[in-house]
Amino acid sequence: MTPSMISPRKIALLGGSGFVGTRLTSDLLKSGHNVTIADIAPSTTYPDLRLDADVRNFDTLLSACLECDTIINLAAAHRDDIRPISLYYDTNVTGARVTCQVAEKLGIKTIIFTSSVAVYGHQHGEPDETAPHKPIGPYGETKSQAETVYKEWHAKDPANRTLIIVRPTVIFGEGNRGNVHNLMEQITKGRFLMVGDGENKKSMAYVGNVSAFLNYSLSFDKGLHILNYIDKPDYSMTKLVNLIKERTGVKAPNLRLPKIIGLGAGMMLDIVARATGKKLPISRVRIEKFCATTVFKADRVKASGFVAPTSLEQGLIETIDAEFVRGRQQAAE
Repeated sequence: MTPSMISPRKIALLGGSGFVGTRLTSDLLKSGHNVTIADIAPSTTYPDLRLDADVRNFDTLLSACLECDTIINLAAAHRDDIRPISLYYDTNVTGARVTCQVAEKLGIKTIIFTSSVAVYGHQHGEPDETAPHKPIGPYGETKSQAETVYKEWHAKDPANRTLIIVRPTVIFGEGNRGNVHNLMEQITKGRFLMVGDGENKKSMAYVGNVSAFLNYSLSFDKGLHILNYIDKPDYSMTKLVNLIKERTGVKAPNLRLPKIIGLGAGMMLDIVARATGKKLPISRVRIEKFCATTVFKADRVKASGFVAPTSLEQGLIETIDAEFVRGRQQAAE
């Protein structure tokens, strides 16, 4: 069953003003669903659909979810450098509790929660959905705890409730300003230096495919569904960097910095960031992430019958072109 074949839903999209939420709103509307964006931030694309609501506040979230039959929760504190640390717990864990309380109050039977592969931490091999949770930071820890909150909500009435937990890997796409965009920007500005041997692989997910899958998951039967979302095949850092260089026409030597030196430089930049109060594009955590192999299995998505509308390579090309190629071409004309 595809999303266009299911009955229209009345969906409360929590955190819908953001990068993924804006794309998902478009897909949901095209599938005939009614969407209410519940967010503390304004929606520049869909201002008329947005209600001011905070996942940490029961009253505002309740008002936003009135007359809805489905909740999709994208709201999260997810950057590496959020301070104070308590903000991760307030948004991700308290937000999950409040969401479940609202669902209980309104009799909403379907919740889709976007978790993260960060719940696995740094594990060897390719963790699947049965792998133990070993998060190494507050983001992964709070996503894991939030999953427990949602599972407890589902367990109260498993025969009638549907809980879909989607664990995406790093998401990239047009308009995003996350780690993949930062990498592309550093390369195009000639500020990139490979740290490590570049053979480590990275699982990634194109925003258009993540949105399409969340939309598709509305067709799932009642029950508990937990799925990793990754666009295969996984790219090595060398392959990814070479694609960006080729697409943007950047000609730069393939210099490499030993990992240990790169980590030391990241630590120094962390000290500078704390002293100046500025957020720098490079940090020890980001260098660690860059050098690590982080790949995951996504067999359950394949088994669900979902077919991604865009290949990983095409998604990368579309993102590179939108962010770094078309603007330069227009300026040259």
